[in-house]
Amino acid sequence: MTDPGRRALRTLVQTLFGLVTALPLLAGDPAAHGLPGVAVAVAVAGALSRLMSAPAVQRLLPEWLRVRTGPPPRKEADHGRL
Repeated sequence: MTDPGRRALRTLVQTLFGLVTALPLLAGDPAAHGLPGVAVAVAVAGALSRLMSAPAVQRLLPEWLRVRTGPPPRKEADHGRL
């Protein structure tokens, strides 16, 4: 999986967790509870994003969900070799 794909998947997971957390607030009367529910969803997604970027948490995540934090690997030039 490419790095942009991993980042998109992580964002999707974080957003889904935020929405699931805010679902009880959004399930009632939407006019009365809409804004606090959305605020909870955004806060949880932001907190998960911040947490998942920590190096200790990166090591705990499965390989397919980890994101490179260093510079991209350099390609070696072949210098005319076949």
